Amino acid sequence: MEPVFFTVSLWLALAVASALIASRLRLSIALIEICVGTVAAAALGLFGLADLLAANSEWVRFLAASGAVVLTFLAGAELDPDVLRLKLREVSVVGLVGFAAPLLGTAAAAHYMFGWDADASWLCGIALSTTSTAVIYAVMLDTGFNKTEFGKGVLGACFVNDLSSVIALGLLFAPLTYKTFVFIAITVIVLGTLPYTTAWLTTHFAFRTAAIRTKWVMLVLFGLGGLALWSGSEAVVPAYLVGMVLAGSAARDAHWMRRLRTLTVGFLTPFYFLRAGTLVSLPALVAAPLVFLALLGTKMASKILGLYPVIGLFRKNSRERWYYTLLMSTGLTFGTIASLYGLAHGLVTPEQYSYIVAAVIASAVAPTLIAGMFFVPAHLLPEADRAAGSQRRINGLSDEG
Repeated sequence: MEPVFFTVSLWLALAVASALIASRLRLSIALIEICVGTVAAAALGLFGLADLLAANSEWVRFLAASGAVVLTFLAGAELDPDVLRLKLREVSVVGLVGFAAPLLGTAAAAHYMFGWDADASWLCGIALSTTSTAVIYAVMLDTGFNKTEFGKGVLGACFVNDLSSVIALGLLFAPLTYKTFVFIAITVIVLGTLPYTTAWLTTHFAFRTAAIRTKWVMLVLFGLGGLALWSGSEAVVPAYLVGMVLAGSAARDAHWMRRLRTLTVGFLTPFYFLRAGTLVSLPALVAAPLVFLALLGTKMASKILGLYPVIGLFRKNSRERWYYTLLMSTGLTFGTIASLYGLAHGLVTPEQYSYIVAAVIASAVAPTLIAGMFFVPAHLLPEADRAAGSQRRINGLSDEG
């Protein structure tokens, strides 16, 4: 048991260091954690100490996956159903274009520029077609945009984009078996009854039994997540849907949401973001940096060329358009999931996997960094939220824990 405690201490030391750096640079802590994870893994590897992180151990992978699941749920819970109904055309068009443009662009680049076979090329296209719910939601929390109709629209478009990527992965590569239909049927039943069962539990027990609503939500998230994995899908897919279904009740209890964010951001998500950084193989990138740079450049170029004019139909202010476009150009959660799926099923080689994952992770950092430095549409925030957002960036989300 002692080694586990020492390993957790090492991860949390990296998380604290990331928070200090994020506070100094006034950047999103999620991005800093990714970079710190990459540097830490490379530095320990030079001295033959990479095993100290135990990044591929079952319990670290579980904590990282738990962080992704709960953060995805929180992102879904931020979606206002009324805002989404009003923005249905916007989030659908932006999300679908944000998926299709990089899918075709990066798949073509992998096949025709680097000679990858069809499976590897399409897998690359799917991995780089995604956005990052985790990173975008973390940025929304940093800035305060999660409370605005603008931020809710970005999160909605992100959901459509990622759902399209997951469906494409399933149609092209995942086996369609009876397990798929069992998963869909049970998910539909659970989502259909979830608002009523949650409301009943909250009304009768929420203020008499210790954290029963949190336990109930976690039961649903991990139960559906396990069922998704059993069916060949991914645990984060139903988490977003659960968050959307419970968005109305979550909005009525800001204190409960704040406590859940404290648990998630304070303990779980550092394992997810730091581990994402450790997945990059720097030797493979050094050996062929042009492949990584070309994939990253193709993803960002295809996202921007596809999305900027489309977003212009809904957002006339240039700062808003660029900020929206750059955030939609990020990638992390579903991109790394798709990459890992391809590696596990022999669709890509370890070298191809390193290039794809590196491009995915770099796309979480580069566009968000540019957006945060030059294009934040602060005029969309009320005066109080602007001050609060600035303080959150200075404190590195310290107000959440």
